Amino acid sequence: MQIPVRIEKETVIDENGEERTRCGFRIGGGIDQDPQKSPHGYTDQGIYVTKIHSDTPADGSALRVHDKLLQVNGHDFTMVTHKQACDYIAKYPVLNILVVRKS
Repeated sequence: MQIPVRIEKETVIDENGEERTRCGFRIGGGIDQDPQKSPHGYTDQGIYVTKIHSDTPADGSALRVHDKLLQVNGHDFTMVTHKQACDYIAKYPVLNILVVRKS
C-alpha cells in the first residue's frame, strides 16, 4: 500500500546554541548497502525508516518505522545511496514523501 506523507521540519537550537532543522526520523539502506547485513532484516537495497523520535514532526505524521521511501519531493528514492538519501532529506524544509508499507 502506497501512502503519501508530509513532514514540515521544525527549527531547534542545538547543544552549541545554533539553529538547525529536524524532521525526527532515521533511515537505513541504500544501493551501497548490503541487505544481508541489515540489522532490521530488510531484503532489498531500498531506503527504510528505522527510527522515529518522539515529539518531532515525523512522530506526528503518518510515517511509520519500516516504511520504505519511494519518493521524496518527487525525487526517486529507489536507486540512491544512503548518503544521497540523507543529503537530499537534509536539503528541504518540507518533505512530501511517498512510502510503501507492508500490510
